[in-house]
Amino acid sequence: MSTDFIVIIPARFASTRLPGKPLLRIGNETLLENVYNTAVRSDARAVYIATDSEKIADDAKRFNGQTILTDNELASGTDRLHAAASQLNLPPEQIIVNLQGDEYNFNPDDINQVAEALVKNASASIATLCQEVVNPEEMINEHVVKVVMNIAGYALYFSRSPIPCTQTFNGEPDMDKPIGNKHIGIYAYSYDFLGTYVSLEVPEIERKEALEQLRAMYHGYEIYVQKVTGSGRIEVNTEEDFCKAREYAAQLMK
Repeated sequence: MSTDFIVIIPARFASTRLPGKPLLRIGNETLLENVYNTAVRSDARAVYIATDSEKIADDAKRFNGQTILTDNELASGTDRLHAAASQLNLPPEQIIVNLQGDEYNFNPDDINQVAEALVKNASASIATLCQEVVNPEEMINEHVVKVVMNIAGYALYFSRSPIPCTQTFNGEPDMDKPIGNKHIGIYAYSYDFLGTYVSLEVPEIERKEALEQLRAMYHGYEIYVQKVTGSGRIEVNTEEDFCKAREYAAQLMK
């Protein structure tokens, strides 16, 4: 029997690095439409878009996306997710998958995997995904979040810096082999824990790294990290990412 879960996609219009990015057109669809349709192809029982923007809500109506409007003063995507979930009358144990609204060409099977990983790893308050890095340019790119795990697959730390250090004191590293793991921006947690999560004090490491998941770790909660292949996803954070996504879509349409 498959895991019961819902997907909520936080989508903010006023992105700092790429304003209005949910509505950017990639091929014959918007970025938001691509993410929503990916979530619908997963095993999720329901898919919702959490947004503070009427423009995004209007675009969602075009492709029959279910939208929940939230306050535009919320501090983070996780706060937006919790505000949306609070309107759904969910039981405490309901699993919610937080799929970022900028994950173009995401694999629906990976959405299923993150929900299953939360169920299968009892010590985890949060489950997330990663994939191997072989390109040294990704290791030094601050927009690519890196993660290191322990032997059981639980996160030790997330950072925008290259972790583990790729420098070697015994010659150059073999760049044909993985040199680290990059985090994939998707999370699974129960509705009950989500309420706990947004109530936690924000630590300095979260502010310095600009990574919300460090809040949970700082307060002693465990994050299980499931490794997947990634299969062509593009996280659209910058103009360069947007161009890559458009080029990929153009190839598919040939």
